[in-house]
Amino acid sequence: MEFLKQYLDISVFAVLGLMSFLALAYVIERTISYSRIKVERYRQLEHLKIDLNKGLPIIATIASNAPYVGLLGTVFGIMLTFYDIGQSGQIDTNSVMVGLALALKATALGLFVAIPAMIFYNLLVAKAEQLISLWKIAHGVSEQGR
Repeated sequence: MEFLKQYLDISVFAVLGLMSFLALAYVIERTISYSRIKVERYRQLEHLKIDLNKGLPIIATIASNAPYVGLLGTVFGIMLTFYDIGQSGQIDTNSVMVGLALALKATALGLFVAIPAMIFYNLLVAKAEQLISLWKIAHGVSEQGR
């Protein structure tokens, strides 16, 4: 238990920090890539879609899983708080409240990573759809021709 107590925050923050860094890196890469894409150069729509979707699943995965990483840290933090209460044999309201408050910071950080990642993911998907529509216009493809 002492090992978990000592490294819980660091571990959760490190994982969420890595997730945040990766999401930001992919968002920047996709933004630059989208700005350089010339839809006229693509002969086939599927090749354009492949280029547009690179990296998007990683951003979506980070956005959907960061809250769970934070929640896992919170659950472990609450477990440690209850363990300490059980070990001491007495209930000290101050230490319980401080322990629970500190445990909740992991969930807050998970949401702090997930919300921007989901916003950027949605913006990138919208931009990809716009580029696909521009390709269809440039190549005279209509939705009724499907």
